[in-house]
Amino acid sequence: MCRFVIYKGTSPVQLSHLLTRPCHSIINQAFDSRLRLDHRRPINGDGFGVGWYDSVNDEELGSQPCIFTAVTPAWNNINLIRLAEKIKSPLVFGHVRATTTGSLSLDNCHPFACGKLMFMHNGGIAGFHLIKRRLQADLSDDAFNVVQGNTDSECAFALLLSKLPDPKANSFTTRTLQQAMLDTIATLNLYAEEAGITEPSLMNFCVTDGESVVATRYISSRHDEAASLWFSSGTTFSEYAQGGHYRMAKADKRENIIMIASEPLTFEKADWMEIRTNNMVVITPKMNLLQIPIVDKFYVSPSDPAALNRDTDFAAAKGLLSPRKDLAAVQPRENAPQLSI
Repeated sequence: MCRFVIYKGTSPVQLSHLLTRPCHSIINQAFDSRLRLDHRRPINGDGFGVGWYDSVNDEELGSQPCIFTAVTPAWNNINLIRLAEKIKSPLVFGHVRATTTGSLSLDNCHPFACGKLMFMHNGGIAGFHLIKRRLQADLSDDAFNVVQGNTDSECAFALLLSKLPDPKANSFTTRTLQQAMLDTIATLNLYAEEAGITEPSLMNFCVTDGESVVATRYISSRHDEAASLWFSSGTTFSEYAQGGHYRMAKADKRENIIMIASEPLTFEKADWMEIRTNNMVVITPKMNLLQIPIVDKFYVSPSDPAALNRDTDFAAAKGLLSPRKDLAAVQPRENAPQLSI
């Protein structure tokens, strides 16, 4: 299936340092994934997209993100390489695609956008053909008209837009985006239950307004592991050896850079922490990173032994998770708030 990367920093990053130069960048992951064991479709060659926000606010240009997409393989697109060398941004979304739902077209390439918002998805909504018409009927007119392609991912984005008080607002609070994400997941679970769909849905969603970032690692199951998702934070992300070998450095306790990715972008194990299944990760405008449990009927408390024994076979069979446990899971913060659906 797909994979994505998110970068948020106090200073702009040159896109090439994130997308093209690292030897294990998301572009190289598209054909050389170390965590993914997808024997059905071992490469992400069905298009890609990158979205970013301007480093300096310009009223003439507006505050909406700029998005570049293509249906050619990311590793063979000279325009991406050229653009990545000349663009800097403090907030970047990158996505490489392997089709599951929807045709090969520009309209189906992530990220998707509406006003200030960008959205990406890694996973799949089970039995989508059974709930698509119900979902579309529940959308507001504005949200319905946002959809240009035919993927489950873009429809999920439209559903999220319909959960916002004003999807075209000039600003959103972090809490507003969190609640819209929770409501989207809850609604998709309700549709599946009413349609009699028993296969779990993999919902690694992420949304940003250019200030806050909200991402989820989620599966509608108490027994299966969700698609992989990791984060890394530090003060600098730079090349330390020739050949595109990068690492995250921590000079002090500040978090000048936070990255979230389907798969680590470096081979340094200590750089990355695994996000727990059925948790939400929030990056606030002030660069605080929160990991918050999503408490619903599929949530299993970390104190429950079952939380350590989720089955990896389902996500691994879809190419979204390795059954190996190479890196330790991130430990939850003490007294972390819990979000209930």
